[in-house]
Amino acid sequence: SNKMYPFLIRVSILLFSFVAGFAPQHQGLQRDARILFANGNGMDDTLKTYSRKDACQLLLGGLTSSAALFTPNEARAETSYQPALRPTSYRVDSTQPPTLIPISSASKQARVLGDLGKGYGTTKDAIIDDRVNLNNVLNKAVFGTINAISGSTEGKRKSGTSFVCFGVPTKATSVDIDLAVSLLVPILKERKTDTAIGIPFCPLSAQSILDAYATEGNDESLVASLLQLGIPESQSVLYLPLMRLARSKSLKLLALSPEKDDILVTRMKGLQNIELERRASYVVDTDGFISTSAEPRFRLYAEKSLLKDYVPINDEDKPSGFFAERILVHETAATVASKYAATRPNSLVVVAAPINDLRFLRGINGRIPRVYNSLDPSGSKMTDDDVTTILLNPTANDTLSKSRYLRLEIGTGPDTLDIQAKIADYLWFSSSPKVNTIPRLMNG
Repeated sequence: SNKMYPFLIRVSILLFSFVAGFAPQHQGLQRDARILFANGNGMDDTLKTYSRKDACQLLLGGLTSSAALFTPNEARAETSYQPALRPTSYRVDSTQPPTLIPISSASKQARVLGDLGKGYGTTKDAIIDDRVNLNNVLNKAVFGTINAISGSTEGKRKSGTSFVCFGVPTKATSVDIDLAVSLLVPILKERKTDTAIGIPFCPLSAQSILDAYATEGNDESLVASLLQLGIPESQSVLYLPLMRLARSKSLKLLALSPEKDDILVTRMKGLQNIELERRASYVVDTDGFISTSAEPRFRLYAEKSLLKDYVPINDEDKPSGFFAERILVHETAATVASKYAATRPNSLVVVAAPINDLRFLRGINGRIPRVYNSLDPSGSKMTDDDVTTILLNPTANDTLSKSRYLRLEIGTGPDTLDIQAKIADYLWFSSSPKVNTIPRLMNG
């Protein structure tokens, strides 16, 4: 109405004048505002200069300008694009070649870790889901089944004795160990039965030291005692957060390594030169230990992964000696972990070892099912699905990649495609990895 638009003009010029205070180019509005709100002097004359159309334009302009004033600069700037954060964890799907499926939310991550705590393990079969890749579209067409990749494994596999292997980088830092601790916390929340954490650099003779630490909790004494066994102080200090967590949760700490002297004897002279009683404590499944080295999958692993780490320690050192050393170290860790689990139904053993000893699933982790089955008096059959491998903050170098991308598999040739091995079950990072390190990424 005719009586309404003078009021609208007043409101609009008030808004414009407020904005004009921050934008000096609107000097005409500043003048009219001063006239309008200076005790009413000249108000009627000023209002007569505005038409009804002017009133509507002023109102819309005032509201728009005021809203723009309070919009953050970052949102208004053309160069303020903020890319979405990439996930920090990925499932390595067992397709050919392997692909990565992002675990795209905190709730999904918690579900994965919770299922590990419940003892469900991780299936090594390729995920059948037509939302992921062409392989799975064809599988769906043939078998007519779909399993949601983000769903819990509960109800799909029976819980039982299981193992979780954390692979820490070759040049591990406190960030990597802190990540292992942060993943262990939700896993342990689901635990109601026996649980142990294996320390890979502690020789079997250090078991009494670890047991004493569990009761006394003296960090300095632990580090000093391990130093006397030849373990560098820096290595013990690095793993202290894991050992503190074990102590606080009343978990068993396991020493997983052969004695330092025996490792050197094996490398330079052969395993047969180790004293018989100690050798029996390292290798309980003698037949399986021997036959494993002849398996095609293991031979591929030895050639494409294990022997890649060989660096001679003296003029007499040979790759065969390094090979003997590493399989002894792996077998011993698998033996200690299996001995603990075999006598404790539904137990969980967590092993935190270098990525070199876990990648492509044929190191410590690959030996556990065989050794466990040779020890378990109940005769229950453990499979590779009961052992889950998670690599923490892996680099391209850790995966033996010659590019910036992480390497996801070995065995890509026509003669080895049937025995192709993926890098791990999961890749987990402390922060979002660079996009140029993540290959074959699928939709989660």
